[in-house]
Amino acid sequence: MDTVESDKKRAALQEGIRRYWYKFSRNKLSVVGLVVVLVVIFISLFAKFVVPYPSHAGAYVNLAEASLSPRSGHLLGTDQYGRDVFSRVLFSFRGAITMGLGVLAVAVPIGVLLGLIAGYFQGFFIEPLIMRTVDIFLALPPLVLALAVSAVLTPTLFNSMMAVSFAWWAWYTRLAYSMASSLRNEFYIQSAELIGARRLHILLREILPNCMAPILTKMTLDMGWVILIGASLSFVGMGEQPPKPALGTMVSDGSQYLPHMWWLAVFPAAAIMVIVLAFNLLGDGVRDMLSTEEA
Repeated sequence: MDTVESDKKRAALQEGIRRYWYKFSRNKLSVVGLVVVLVVIFISLFAKFVVPYPSHAGAYVNLAEASLSPRSGHLLGTDQYGRDVFSRVLFSFRGAITMGLGVLAVAVPIGVLLGLIAGYFQGFFIEPLIMRTVDIFLALPPLVLALAVSAVLTPTLFNSMMAVSFAWWAWYTRLAYSMASSLRNEFYIQSAELIGARRLHILLREILPNCMAPILTKMTLDMGWVILIGASLSFVGMGEQPPKPALGTMVSDGSQYLPHMWWLAVFPAAAIMVIVLAFNLLGDGVRDMLSTEEA
């Protein structure tokens, strides 16, 4: 019997995976976005073994090859210190992905939990307290709020992640609040309350699973925006500090040499654009995949 049940569960899982992949793969641009995201993640994990000049990601100077335009051996040219731009752009993917994952790892649990509490315990003082605080945070542009927080912290990658997280949790609180408010009066929630289920069980085991589709979709879309905000902080010197490569810092430094050394700013900016676009395309596919509507 255990073997039969195991085979049934495995078959159901495989069927579910095939169904989800079919819905996702109908959008060819989403598949392209997934491929680009996987390539970026692979490079960020194994940059030391992928890039042609790993030492150029640190404090490296070679004035004999400084300011070279794109050519064989240096596909994206070199900067004013003789460092290979291609190697530094690929190394900067690690900081970009770390920024996105770090912010979501902090902002999503906090925001979702507060949203569930506010949506379920409506009518109590806790709901207006949480949601009025959310309104205050949402009234401020996230970049402005992140800049304000970063200005009082030491400029590092970790502190920039905390600054963006401080500005980002409210969006997930609003989303979870909206979902929990619509689900709290469903019959299965009332049934759980009647049999004496704990409030924590109702929040995490009954309401949260039914909120995961829009939350996962928003997380995928937000990865690109968080990376863009992180690059903006680096652009003004409040992110990861030199000599470590960061896309925003490279754009900022390269803009000083426009238009003659255009490659210093254009290629890092193009990398930001590609990463943000890839995550947005991936988010569209995830939204289609988790949609309950049948084609």
